[in-house]
Amino acid sequence: MLPRRRRHQRPRPAQRGAKLIGTHNTQEKAFLVGWIPGRFRGVLPSHQDAEASLDELRALAESAGARVVGSSLHRTPEPDSATLVGSGKVREIRKAAQTACASLVVFDHDLTPTQLRNLEQALERKVLDRTQIILDIFARRARSREGKLQVELAQLNYFLPRLGGRGALLSRLGGGIGTRGPGEQKLESDRRRLRARIRRLASAIEGVRAQRALHRAHRRELELPTVALVGYTNAGKSTLFNALTRAEVLTSSRLFATLDPTVRRLALPSHSVVLLSDTVGFIRSLPPHLIAAFRATLEELDEASLLLHVIDASATERDSHLAAVEAQLQSLGLGEIRRVQVWNKADLLDDAARARLPRGPLDLQVSARMGDGLAALETRIDELLENMTIIDVDLPDAANDRRALVYRLGKVLEEKTVDGRLHLRAQVPKWLLPRLGTSVNME
Repeated sequence: MLPRRRRHQRPRPAQRGAKLIGTHNTQEKAFLVGWIPGRFRGVLPSHQDAEASLDELRALAESAGARVVGSSLHRTPEPDSATLVGSGKVREIRKAAQTACASLVVFDHDLTPTQLRNLEQALERKVLDRTQIILDIFARRARSREGKLQVELAQLNYFLPRLGGRGALLSRLGGGIGTRGPGEQKLESDRRRLRARIRRLASAIEGVRAQRALHRAHRRELELPTVALVGYTNAGKSTLFNALTRAEVLTSSRLFATLDPTVRRLALPSHSVVLLSDTVGFIRSLPPHLIAAFRATLEELDEASLLLHVIDASATERDSHLAAVEAQLQSLGLGEIRRVQVWNKADLLDDAARARLPRGPLDLQVSARMGDGLAALETRIDELLENMTIIDVDLPDAANDRRALVYRLGKVLEEKTVDGRLHLRAQVPKWLLPRLGTSVNME
């Protein structure tokens, strides 16, 4: 006799037939491929740079949820238009990927639509490039509506010219790395629908930019200067942000843990107040269209009076990270803004290594995790912003609220009563002046 079927039994997810886009329970095994142009052999600077970039690709792939099972680095005189590395190298990569049981091959180089199609056919595996991995991580990290809009716009701008060459992959709805995020369902639409979606996204982001502009105008009215944290991804910006402001922004050792900017007030030793902004991290070879998509976020840096360039002092590639961030700041037109180089994670270095770090007036060693050097950093911010000014102000006896404001946010140098009016000589932050009324004389 057959077992009796239970009433009202819910079907299991596997029985429903619905397929979720961008979900993939099985961890994908990735094989990484690096490429160096040129005829020279041996360990040269270009070779070392390529190895460092491949190590970074490993961290990116792991942040995207893959398990890296192998890698290889190849050099050819010129890029092959069909496969980037040439047919012989492709056979080597296929054999190595098969041996490692990899289901995914990731190239540390942007691939053309033709190269993507040919490599997938030759390797019989899903093929992604560096940009797709970064886009996938951004799709995972985006939480706000603004962040999701910017990620989707970057995805569509990237995939639009590649639709013709990736029909096989883009028709799959199986999910996994490289197919995640708000844009994947649109990738099967024709170019006309994609362009229309891109226009709508661009219009929505323009609205975000207008809203952010209003917020910045409000902050200018308060005359609160902005200090922005910038730096390479995973340098510890969010940890430093939390340590300074006692906020609870998400921190992680994974790359690009922060996508959505956060702003908090920071009280300095002089009692002046500034706004501290945590921003998205930079990375070498950051795709230009990704920077363009995130311009609504990066425009926050335009208002900064001071940049804190956070550097992972313990990173072996810290010099190249520093150079990559400086290059990005220059490309964004932010090269003229004053900046302090904050050498973070100094607690991970021994005494000799710490002694070799730069020690100029704009260099500070800190440990955001341990709290070392934070007081000195706040003092340096105070000195560089030059926020304080000495004033003489006359207040009526009834103006106890303004007197309390001066005592709370400034440093009173002298107080006396003359003809029934209260006279204060004090050092106060400049942004406080409009709140004290018109009877203020500055030195």
